[in-house]
Amino acid sequence: MSQQVGYARVSSVGQSLDVQMEKLSKAGCVRIFSEKKSGRVSENRPQLQACLAYIREGDVLVISRLDRMARSVLDLAKIADALEKKGVALRVLDQSIDTSTSEGRLMFGLLGAFAQFEADIRAERQLDGIVLAKQKGVRFGRKAVLTEEQKATIRRLKADEHFSVGQLQNKFQVGRATIYRALQESDLVVS
Repeated sequence: MSQQVGYARVSSVGQSLDVQMEKLSKAGCVRIFSEKKSGRVSENRPQLQACLAYIREGDVLVISRLDRMARSVLDLAKIADALEKKGVALRVLDQSIDTSTSEGRLMFGLLGAFAQFEADIRAERQLDGIVLAKQKGVRFGRKAVLTEEQKATIRRLKADEHFSVGQLQNKFQVGRATIYRALQESDLVVS
């Protein structure tokens, strides 16, 4: 037996869920999941996850507005895809979207296309930024633990004064692998 299941969310504890709860009740929701939590990533909203786990094939997930369920088109597309795989329709009250209709499915298809386009553009911009930064000499990755002078000192202490790796670790306050990497740069055999 299919049912209408509601989901309501506000971003902060000080906000009220009352308006959304009333709309969802009037829409005929038999169960309403609600939470007061920021909506950046759907995986960080336990009541949304519980709602998505609860709904079954033939059910309708009802929300008041799209931004109550998803904070980005990509997030919305992921949720919509999960709903479609489960055979669950989505009904958005304030924006008159209902994926049980062909028009509603068209709207979600368009949203998915826009989501992919947005992701592609973001990836291209990020790649362009990385290339430009590298051209300007920006180094990526973790900052080096040891300076070139410290590496030279490690190699000298090992070769000339026969410091052990453990002694070098203690002296420079670094891990064993860091000492070995410093020693390998000069092809010094470690004993």
